[in-house]
Amino acid sequence: MGEKPAGAPIIFYDGECGFCNKSVQFVMKHDTGRVFYFAPLQGETADRAHLVPEGDPSEWSMILVDEKGIHDKSTAALRVASKLNGFWSLLGLFLIVPKKLRDGVYDFIAKHRNRSSAEADSCPIPSLEERERILP
Repeated sequence: MGEKPAGAPIIFYDGECGFCNKSVQFVMKHDTGRVFYFAPLQGETADRAHLVPEGDPSEWSMILVDEKGIHDKSTAALRVASKLNGFWSLLGLFLIVPKKLRDGVYDFIAKHRNRSSAEADSCPIPSLEERERILP
């Protein structure tokens, strides 16, 4: 597990969600500048930052902590996309869409994601380079 440089943005995700784990892998692949660090919402880093959401884990959203503050749902996802390389950075343009509409789409996707632990258990083992960006 890695150690985050001061000020580096952290993406907090549901570590028990196969879709969320695949999303982390996607971001790692397209984050060639190694901007982001990652921490499961079930982990020590989220607990120390007091970011563990209340309620049903199936309703948890991705949380981004960056230089502008704490962001959740569609704002977090689009702010992350805006910092990825290539075409993906253009998704940040959707931040101009009202949050209520964006979050409606985010909530629909989140509601239908597969939280199966079997799927989460089948994620590939991260490389040493990837492990350096994953916080406890």
